[in-house]
Amino acid sequence: MGKGRPRAVEKGVLGQSSSVSLSGSLSIPPGPVYYPSEDEFKDPLEYIYRIRPEAEPYGICRIVPPKSWKPPFGLDLDSFTFPTKTQAIHQLQARPAACDSKTFDLEYNRFLDNHCGKKSKKRVVFEGEELDLCKLFNAAKRFGGYDKVVKEKKWGEVCRFVRSGRKISECAKHVLCQLYREHLYDYEDYYNRLNHGVVRSCKRGMHGEKKGEHGVESLSSKRRRRNTEGEKVKVCKVEEKEEEFDQICEQCGSGLHGEVMLLCDRCNKGWHIYCLSPPLKRIPPGNWYCLECLNSDKDSFGFVPGKRFSLEAFRRVADRAKRKWFGPVSPSRMQIEKKFWDIVEGLVGEVDVMYGSDLDTSVYGSGFPRVNDKKPESVEDEIWDKYCASPWNLNNLPKLQGSMLRAVHHNIAGVMVPWLYVGMLFSSFCWHFEDHCFYSMNYLHWGEPKCWYSVPGREASAFEKVMRNCLPDLFDAQPDLLFQLVTMLNPSVLQENGVSVYSVLQEPGNFVITFPRSYHGGFNFGLNCAEAVNFAPADWLPHGGFGAELYQLYRKAAVLSHEELLCVVAKANDCDSKALPYLKKELHRIYAKEKNCREGLWRNGIIKSSPMSPKKCPEFVGTEEDPTCIICQQYLFLSAVVCRCRPSAFVCLEHWKHLCECKPSKHRLLYRHTLAELKQLVLLIDKYNFDETLQCRDLQRQLSCSDDSNALTKKVKGGHVSLAKLAEEWILCSSKIFQIPFSRDAYVNALKETEQFLWAGSEMDAVRAVAKNLIEAQNWAEGIKDCLCKIESWSCNRSHNLEKVDLERVNNLLNLNPLPCIEPGHLKLKGYAEEAMILVQEIDSALSTSSKSSIPELEQLYSRVCEVPIYVKEMEKLVARISALKVWVDNVRKCILEKCPAAIEADVLYRLKSEMLELQVQLPEVEMLMDLLRQVESCQARCNEILNSPINLKNVEVLLQELESITVNIPELKLLRQYHGDAVSWISHFNDVHVNIHEREDQENVVDELKCILKQGMLLRIQVDELPLVEVELKKAYCRKEALKARRTKMTLFSIQQLMEEAAMLQIEGEQLFVDVSGVLAAAMHWEERAAHIFASEAQMSDFEDVIRTSEDIHVILPSLDDVKDAISMAKSWLKNSKPFLGSSFPAAHASRPLLKVEALKELVSQSKLLKISLEERTMIHSVLKNCLEWKHDACSLLEEVDCLFNMNNIDNALINGLIPKIEHLVTMIESIVETGLSLGFDFDEIPKLQNARSTLQWCSKALSFCTVAPALPEIESLMENAEHLPVSCASSALCSSLIDGVKWLKKASEVIPVSCNGKICKLSDAEEVLSEVQRIKVSFPLMVRQLLNAIEKHKSWKEQILIFFGLKTEERSWSKLLQLKELGKDDAFSCCELDMVLSETEKVEKWKLHCMDIVGHPVGVVNSLLDALVKIKHTLDRSLYIYNKSRGCNPRDLCIHCFSGIKDQELLTCSICKDCYHWQCLGATLGHQSDAKASVCSYCQFIRSGSISQNGGALRFGGKCAELNMLIELLSDAEGLCVGIEERDVVQQLVELAIACKECLKELTDFTLAYLDRDLSIISEKLTTALKAVEMAGVYSNHGNNRLELALKRNSWKVRVNKLLEDSQKPLIQHIQKILKEGLAISIPPEDHFWQKLIELKCIGLQWAENAKKVSMDSGALGLDEVCELITQGENLPVHFEKELKLLRVRSMLYCICRKPYDQRAMIACDQCDEWYHFDCIKLSSAPKIYICPACKPHTGELSVLLSVNKERSTGAKYGEPQTPSPPHTESRRKNIEAKPSLKQMMPAAMDHSNILRYSGGIDCLLWRNRKPFRRVAKRRAEVESLSPFFYIQR
Repeated sequence: MGKGRPRAVEKGVLGQSSSVSLSGSLSIPPGPVYYPSEDEFKDPLEYIYRIRPEAEPYGICRIVPPKSWKPPFGLDLDSFTFPTKTQAIHQLQARPAACDSKTFDLEYNRFLDNHCGKKSKKRVVFEGEELDLCKLFNAAKRFGGYDKVVKEKKWGEVCRFVRSGRKISECAKHVLCQLYREHLYDYEDYYNRLNHGVVRSCKRGMHGEKKGEHGVESLSSKRRRRNTEGEKVKVCKVEEKEEEFDQICEQCGSGLHGEVMLLCDRCNKGWHIYCLSPPLKRIPPGNWYCLECLNSDKDSFGFVPGKRFSLEAFRRVADRAKRKWFGPVSPSRMQIEKKFWDIVEGLVGEVDVMYGSDLDTSVYGSGFPRVNDKKPESVEDEIWDKYCASPWNLNNLPKLQGSMLRAVHHNIAGVMVPWLYVGMLFSSFCWHFEDHCFYSMNYLHWGEPKCWYSVPGREASAFEKVMRNCLPDLFDAQPDLLFQLVTMLNPSVLQENGVSVYSVLQEPGNFVITFPRSYHGGFNFGLNCAEAVNFAPADWLPHGGFGAELYQLYRKAAVLSHEELLCVVAKANDCDSKALPYLKKELHRIYAKEKNCREGLWRNGIIKSSPMSPKKCPEFVGTEEDPTCIICQQYLFLSAVVCRCRPSAFVCLEHWKHLCECKPSKHRLLYRHTLAELKQLVLLIDKYNFDETLQCRDLQRQLSCSDDSNALTKKVKGGHVSLAKLAEEWILCSSKIFQIPFSRDAYVNALKETEQFLWAGSEMDAVRAVAKNLIEAQNWAEGIKDCLCKIESWSCNRSHNLEKVDLERVNNLLNLNPLPCIEPGHLKLKGYAEEAMILVQEIDSALSTSSKSSIPELEQLYSRVCEVPIYVKEMEKLVARISALKVWVDNVRKCILEKCPAAIEADVLYRLKSEMLELQVQLPEVEMLMDLLRQVESCQARCNEILNSPINLKNVEVLLQELESITVNIPELKLLRQYHGDAVSWISHFNDVHVNIHEREDQENVVDELKCILKQGMLLRIQVDELPLVEVELKKAYCRKEALKARRTKMTLFSIQQLMEEAAMLQIEGEQLFVDVSGVLAAAMHWEERAAHIFASEAQMSDFEDVIRTSEDIHVILPSLDDVKDAISMAKSWLKNSKPFLGSSFPAAHASRPLLKVEALKELVSQSKLLKISLEERTMIHSVLKNCLEWKHDACSLLEEVDCLFNMNNIDNALINGLIPKIEHLVTMIESIVETGLSLGFDFDEIPKLQNARSTLQWCSKALSFCTVAPALPEIESLMENAEHLPVSCASSALCSSLIDGVKWLKKASEVIPVSCNGKICKLSDAEEVLSEVQRIKVSFPLMVRQLLNAIEKHKSWKEQILIFFGLKTEERSWSKLLQLKELGKDDAFSCCELDMVLSETEKVEKWKLHCMDIVGHPVGVVNSLLDALVKIKHTLDRSLYIYNKSRGCNPRDLCIHCFSGIKDQELLTCSICKDCYHWQCLGATLGHQSDAKASVCSYCQFIRSGSISQNGGALRFGGKCAELNMLIELLSDAEGLCVGIEERDVVQQLVELAIACKECLKELTDFTLAYLDRDLSIISEKLTTALKAVEMAGVYSNHGNNRLELALKRNSWKVRVNKLLEDSQKPLIQHIQKILKEGLAISIPPEDHFWQKLIELKCIGLQWAENAKKVSMDSGALGLDEVCELITQGENLPVHFEKELKLLRVRSMLYCICRKPYDQRAMIACDQCDEWYHFDCIKLSSAPKIYICPACKPHTGELSVLLSVNKERSTGAKYGEPQTPSPPHTESRRKNIEAKPSLKQMMPAAMDHSNILRYSGGIDCLLWRNRKPFRRVAKRRAEVESLSPFFYIQR
């Protein structure tokens, strides 16, 4: 249960659909609807079980409850508020994938670098902005890739993804296509091949690096790391070794199993392939990126939390949204659905809606009644309670009898507790199925309907496949997309791909059921409120198992443990017979799975096992949190595997190998139930299920077969062993343990060995029995020892901090019979127990009721008990008795000594009395307590006597005075005191109010005070005398209050009269207040008399108004005042209504006023009779009505005359001439009377009738005029259009009908005549049919009949010419004659097969010529006709063929090879190589720069000899579009079907023959060139020059021939460049040779080629020497110096140049220090004078001095001895063997005057660390040795030495 214009859904993108297919157009079938009866509706689960076989194939159904089902809405609509989520509806489907552009750029750049050898441009610009290649690639992937987008022209849709919300031009589509083709096409091909397994580069894990040939790391396994910025980072071996321990899996937190650790190629985070969601079976090829790097947080899609709304505020938002989309009208279902799917597909723009979804009803409240919720006042208690307990109440549904979720204890939101949904228009719930494949029930409380779509569970796999095919980019970015509930897909797309989809429209008050694994989604039609919950009947169980496996596959946390639910339900034993088969089958499945897994663990060496700790509430699911598997995140209820190396990590049995890398023997199996217990659960179901089926018997057989313990074996050294055999051996060994004295180690070891047996089935019951006995014996023996140890410890120390042994525990151990094992200590323990039992008997005797022990005696007994080392529980009773006695005595003494009144509660005394009786106390305090109690009882009796009779105030006061000093708080006495205080307070309050009560102005407050006093007085328990006086004063106060009200506000006359009568009765009428009221009453009575007089006399308006003015001064509500006002108002209203009618007699006002109604005038006349005031306007209204009635009479007479004319039946030619004048006369009369009627200003019904008659008469006059003329077709059509607007009453008359029929015939006749057909050609039969209809019409049109006959004659004449033309032979038919017949037929002919044939044949010829022109084009210099162009191309082929023939030895002609002419006055130039001739004018600037004509070389020879790669075209290039040979052949075959002979076809025939000849010649030359392998390039140069000239000359080409020529030219260019490389004086680099070899491999140079073999030879020699040089340069002086020099000489003499290797060897030949060794990473120091370097160890230097002078510069005695010893060692020891080179002498040319600079030693710290010396000395490889020469020591510059000081040593 749980965030423009229409665009089509493209074929191959969203299914195979080419257009938008909404539910309305594809008619999605409806889901089933059920109407249960009252009886069927009682049990929801039973009813759903009955309809399931019919409804489940739909995946959804709707249930309409009986009419009696009307639950009240449980929420307060005024106070209800809720949070919302914002849903971007336009992005539910048509959204780009949330891909991270940085990751895409990283992968794209790697592709360019590795596969294209180039780097990407910094920016790709589209429409002035940088183009996001990532979005473009994903958009094209969404629509099927580049080829499919191009084929189906989907670049507009792609552009919409890249640039949303903008207009898309054709130019933009084209530019985007070109950009994709340029930048992403090759990457798409690579991406597709990679995903289909074509790219074979294997992804390595953490240990995946291997060596390829020659020790080079293979490309398939080696990869470069990248840091977070995408830069390359080298990974050395040391780093990889550390990474092996440091890299951890982000899912399970383990760094183990590195061989299957998959590293992200961007962030370097790791995941095991089995921890991914879903898991991978192997390392994927190519680069891999995690979901965090693939998905961008910026573009991620989801439903964003929105505002919090009240229901009224949300209603306003929803209403505005609906008005925005559909206006005030109510849209249909099809309109709403179509608009919704247009929005979803991104065609309408951005649309955001709010949805109050997933509202937890335990927080926000439920729409159904609940027991603990507040009941609305409008709902009856009976109704509320009825629906609180209803099984259809969604709060009750999950826990009904028969629901598997009854066992779930905690409230899971959405599953056990319903969710509330408040929706608006288009708010959506996306495609999904329920958690754990539950059923779901949704109830719509109120509001607009909710539209559902469903795919049944049997087609879930097909649904998922279509979703992945339609939205590939979204699923690539989020493989678990369907779990996110944020994606929609048009259901019509699913239908087109063969997936069944059904629809349901849920109305308010309806239930919707979705079935297990049924994908469903939908949206709301407007504001509504729904509630939903999950439920799980027994038939859900198999689906729940599938859901658990799905969660395990996708590594999703489950809502609850499916295994725990099964076990709890099976143990509960409350399932009916229908549920038992499902439960048994599912239990057997998990039993078999658990059995296989546990046996597999045992076979793999996991023999340790332990039971899990029991749950506190095993009868419910989810009361305690079970551990989860770190791999698949599933609850581990039945079993788990752990290891001591990771104590907090648990895995399920399927993933035990991924826990750690420890041996299996160190792992431990944790189990909650043994296999025997699980099997017992299955058999328990059989016991309940008496109706055993065949399926159940099969399950029993499977269970019995699976329990064969002998089948469980594993390999051991020397053979196999079974679990049963090991168990038998263990039983034999364990039985002997009971026969020896107890040894804890023996028992522990024996029980430890049972761990590999106890988890198994019932075959291990014998082992369990022995193990149980061992545990009992061990516990008994250890209990005996523990008790003795505690007793002895306490006896020695007698410390209160030490715990004693409980006597009850000791007895339990000693009473066990027979003894479990042999333990000698139990006899000693028995002695201690007997001693304790004696004390127990003494305590019981002392505490008995017959005992009279004193407190000292009891205390002495207690001290004896404390000395015993065993704890007895009777000691607590003894302590309690002693303590209680002491407390009782203290409490009694306090009560007796108390002096304060009422300080002691009476209950305390009675409690002490009861304690005295319980304790059996014999103490002096008892009698004193009894005296005090007697006083209390006497006081209570007197108080009760007064309280039980009427209470007198004086008697109460006397009693209270007597009992004032008593110390006990007696409740009766306290009550009398309270009554007395209340009476005194009441009397005082009344006396305060009664003072001057009649003078107060606030009589309202007086009334309230007196009422309160009266009410309080009635409640007094003591009688008071002032109570009757209060009642009288209250009546007076009421009267004064009404009088004050009459003075302030107006009252009715009757109310004032009653008020004065009441005042007289109370004798207060003399007060001033009532005197004023009587004066007002007299004035009101006088006004009433005057009003009655003017009504009787029907006075003028002024008299009535004067009476109204007089009433304003009287402060009374007068009864007749309303009648007077009504009379005036009625008169004024009548005058206002009659004003327009009185003004109608003035014509000047007619134009600006609306027309009046005659009925309104009649109504005014009738109303005037009811007026009670005399008015003059009555007479005027009567006059206006008379004029209107007279006009209506005249109008009706004229209409009758018009009707007589329209009813004429016979219209002949004689009558037509007389009808027209008569019609014109009637039109004039109608216009006159209409003008008169309008001048009256009334809306007469006759005026529209007269106007309709006038327009009809005018139309008839126009139609009659066509009888004497031949009108044009537009005039006829105009008249017909006017006829459609004629009034129906007039058009149906006889005259109009006849004329309309005639005009219709006239229109038909005009349309069939070819001259007036306006492009639409009719058939001859149509014309003849129209001619035959002349007899039918009643009006004749002679001129039109004559035109029709002439058109038929012309058609027949043209048809005879056509027959003559096509009777000729094909070659005799001319193209010009055919065109002439075509034009003539367009003008004169009717539609016929001959005309179609002429047009068809003409179109064929014209299309053939256009096609020919498209192929040929317009050559340079040809602008007229196609024939000229073909002739020019033929000339080029002739010249091309001449060039080929010339190369074969034909006699050359002294002609220009370009223009084929030998004009004598123009000088010919001859190429010195190919001997072809050219005119200077033909060449232009090509050879103009050469002064010597004889030594000139043409551009073609230059091109071939130079070995260039491309040629931009020479002097012979054909100026124009070259035709392709195959297209000309196809064109020639198309010309065979033409019906006329054309000259162009013959020329094309000649072109094809010449082109085929040229093609053969070209093939001969290219075949020879490609097969040539020798060294001499001049032979193939001549051939290629000839071919190039001929090809560029020809106006026709062959694709195959040109491709072969291009390949030959590339090979020639390659050979020319190789030849130059070999003959060049400068040695080539090895990289240059490798590059050229790579280029040769690309153009398939044969291995036998001379130049290829030469390059291979150079490469092998060079690489062999370079490898040897690298080894020598890194050998630290192992090779002798002479051999190094020899190697340098070899390198200098190689035909290949190695600059880097020679440089390294020269550095290697430099010698240092007195040991004459090359640089070898040891720490060194430089002399401050000669700058020579010395090793620290060679010169016996332990630390660096501030200034160092070498012995050669300043030899001292000590230093000289060191130098001599070193020289001696060098001469004698092999370790210091000096190379055979002379020591370089000190030169006197050393610079003496050195500028004052800080020396090397001055720049160093004070002390030196030898470890740091070694660490920093590695930087010596950065020294610049360019100035050093072999065998000679040269001083370095001081600046260089100082800059390198950190690399040699560091001082502290």
